[in-house]
Amino acid sequence: MALIDRVKAILLTPKTEWPVIEQEPGDIAGIYKNYLIILAAIPALAGFIGMSIVGFGGVISFRVPFFSGLVNGILQYLLTLVLIYVLALIVDALAPTFGGTRNPLAAFKLVAYGMTASLVAGVLTAIPILAALAIVGSLYSLYLFYVGLPVLMKCPPEKALPYTAVLVVCAIIASVLLAAITKPAMGPLASSGGAGTVAIGTPGGEVKIDTAKLEEASRKLQAASKQMNEAARTGDATATSKAAADAVAALGASAGGRDPIPSDVLKALLPDSIGDLKRATLDVQSGAAMGIKSATAEADYQGGDRAVSLKIVDMGGLAGLAAIANWAGITGEKETATSIEKTYKDGTRTIKESARKDGSRAEYSVILENGVVIELEGRGVDLRALKTVADSLNLSKLESYKRKG
Repeated sequence: MALIDRVKAILLTPKTEWPVIEQEPGDIAGIYKNYLIILAAIPALAGFIGMSIVGFGGVISFRVPFFSGLVNGILQYLLTLVLIYVLALIVDALAPTFGGTRNPLAAFKLVAYGMTASLVAGVLTAIPILAALAIVGSLYSLYLFYVGLPVLMKCPPEKALPYTAVLVVCAIIASVLLAAITKPAMGPLASSGGAGTVAIGTPGGEVKIDTAKLEEASRKLQAASKQMNEAARTGDATATSKAAADAVAALGASAGGRDPIPSDVLKALLPDSIGDLKRATLDVQSGAAMGIKSATAEADYQGGDRAVSLKIVDMGGLAGLAAIANWAGITGEKETATSIEKTYKDGTRTIKESARKDGSRAEYSVILENGVVIELEGRGVDLRALKTVADSLNLSKLESYKRKG
């Protein structure tokens, strides 16, 4: 079947298309050649366009350096192709656990064609403001797995949901481990940065990864995966649901618990004024979506033609993802005729500065060790002033706050 026809069929009529795929002859190499090497290029190319050509905009705008964006796109492309194969191995190995039948080719078909929605939705990353919508494609891919598992892996329909849930956790684990496995392949780019640390030199700067913390997160994910597996084996739907929630929150738990810092605590950090700029708006929110709690507090300060936006974000159960960004933060500098950008480590924190040389725009962001993010954007306000505001927030106290849960 032609590629376009297959994409349309699996996206629009998956219940009738999976039996067709199950009966098709072919092999893994053929699926790579005729399908995956084309589709996997969509998110990689779109991401490169979004990061390095279109750029990100807000109070200030910036672009990832062209060569760094290109290298990132190539690595994303290759890792996507490898991850699909690894995930197919996992699908095949887990089949008997959920009452299915092992079949390596069927497992690969399931992952390759089930990833279609996620890969196609990757085109949205070409426009950074729409990039977040790409998650819809990932969610639809989960539905495709759910529909396809009974057909290709011959598992009972009632086992398809827990089977899918376990695959989600395994995919996260595989992504983390695959990143570690690929280190030797980087040759001279990779080096040791000290005990428990991997340092990778890139055209955009140096990436340092605290492997001990990644291993800790991986262990928690593995434990959650076993819990889900046991719940699925006993057929306890309630236990399966709880195990899935625990798995999603496992990375967050490694960064200090699942409950975010209370929104009133964050609100208290927002000053009434910044210099002669008066607070014009205040927005404090807390809540939960899909069992993941979060809290944010933000305010805008204005005075004449100058303005500052201050935002404090704690994703609670997903704060570990922000913490991982901190553990694997890239450092580097870039300067043009009109702007400067700098990302660096200050102790356990990652800091990013960006500013126009004419003083019209500036940005100062801090990722704390516990995953809390502070973002400051200014118009007509320089970096020094933004840094002074950040320092006045008592970041050490915020960083040491003990989350509950």
